[in-house]
Amino acid sequence: MSVDVLLLGGVVLVGALVQWLTGMGFALVAVPALVIVLGPVDGVTFANCAAGVVSVLGLARGWRQVRLRAMGPLLVAAACTAPVGAWFSRALPGPVLLVVMGALVTVTATLLLTGLRVPALKGLAGALTAGATGGFMNTAAGLGGPPMSLYAVNANWTIREFVPNALFYGAVVNAFSLVTRGVPPLADREWGVAGLGLLSGAAIGALLAGRIPDRTARFLVLLLAIGGGVATGLKGLFAL
Repeated sequence: MSVDVLLLGGVVLVGALVQWLTGMGFALVAVPALVIVLGPVDGVTFANCAAGVVSVLGLARGWRQVRLRAMGPLLVAAACTAPVGAWFSRALPGPVLLVVMGALVTVTATLLLTGLRVPALKGLAGALTAGATGGFMNTAAGLGGPPMSLYAVNANWTIREFVPNALFYGAVVNAFSLVTRGVPPLADREWGVAGLGLLSGAAIGALLAGRIPDRTARFLVLLLAIGGGVATGLKGLFAL
């Protein structure tokens, strides 16, 4: 079994683990490594696929806490911009796309780490803005979670309110992305290793849930994301 296949399984395991613990983070942690292993196009498409599955698994324990009325504007806006993100990812050359992805990961993770509050992200207008931005970013770069997270921060949601709604958002928005981008053409061995990593990460996350402080887990996830984003951006710059 090649090193790349093993790395793929490890990246998916870590991403599934942090997604289960915090309601977000799969893409922030996994996309930088996935685009290096699979390339910018297949890496993002696979991230959409895996993050969607993790979100569905996580919803099994918290779907009753989903705020359907609050999530409606976010999802409608995301559906409108998802095709634009797919076109954007196909139009850019590979190295440029790596630079853009690295910058997006680094900037969004930094904004989340600082707990930035944006008055414009409150109310219906804020939901539409966050949803539209998230739909575009998720299909273009696999990063739909940060806008949703910023909206939740500005709406003063608690972590218990955020997690099930973020998982629901992730499941639906990643479905939008797969409709517009398709399924990545991976080999059977790659799918098998990735599936094992996903299930293992979800199982470990379920065991650790409640044992690691939310703030600590979130801080570590965002630091890891910033490091991965910088590495991805540098890879793109060197390729240019």
